[in-house]
Amino acid sequence: MRHGKAGRRLGRKTSHREAMFRNMVTSLLNHEKITTTDAKAKEIRVVAERMITLGKRGDLHSMRLAAAVIREKSVVSKLFSTIAPRYKDRPGGYTRIVKLGVRQGDAAPTSLIELVEEEMKPSKVKQTPVKTVSKPVALAPVTVTVADEPVVDSVETIAPAEEKTE
Repeated sequence: MRHGKAGRRLGRKTSHREAMFRNMVTSLLNHEKITTTDAKAKEIRVVAERMITLGKRGDLHSMRLAAAVIREKSVVSKLFSTIAPRYKDRPGGYTRIVKLGVRQGDAAPTSLIELVEEEMKPSKVKQTPVKTVSKPVALAPVTVTVADEPVVDSVETIAPAEEKTE
């Protein structure tokens, strides 16, 4: 059974895989979008979102934890000064993965992983519109008076047009 074995191994040893993720997350936070394979993008997303969450906390301990993963000090300062405040009201979901197709050399499925740009607006509770049933409107009775005939209450109707036959 495969209990407790989360994550993809990607055909690499643990140290190589962790170093690759650190490099890719550093590049993602620096450039705000990178192109990679689908499997790597899905794994990078976990680490990148954890780093942004640390940036949102903003204390010294969080900065040191982020600096243990991110390779460049300038990217750590960018994370805490510009990237994290952008997502202060957003409860997760800081990245987007867009499928690009297959790579020409080896037909590997590729994706673009990017930071979500638009500002998060708190969603309001959707109120379902009240359905109104429109009932057919009946024509009101019309009073018709003719000189020699009594008064009759009737509903006006339009007679169908006569068909011409040749």
